[in-house]
Amino acid sequence: MEPRKENLIVDLSFKFSLEVIEYTELLESKKRFNMANQLFRSGTGIGANVREAQNAESKADFIHKLKIAAKEAEETEYWLLLCKLSKSYPECDSLLSQAQSLLRVLGKIISSSRR
Repeated sequence: MEPRKENLIVDLSFKFSLEVIEYTELLESKKRFNMANQLFRSGTGIGANVREAQNAESKADFIHKLKIAAKEAEETEYWLLLCKLSKSYPECDSLLSQAQSLLRVLGKIISSSRR
């Protein structure tokens, strides 16, 4: 079996998903179940869509799947901003920064893929 080639967005989104899992488990321990569920779904959805894009059927399909990942990243940023600004929620600045980085990388990949 050949080792997998490094792929920045695949690696970043996978690492982010793992950290989202940890954060949502913390939210659940604090009985913030609704927020944990929303954040879990959108936060792990980024990586799932990025992975799916790796086997796209065409360039248009690749761009479409990455645009879905970007939408998930936007939603995740929204939930994290709510956590950050809500009273009694655990600190999430690192996750928020990572979500914003993912959005920038996805935007660059999408725009360069259109050329």
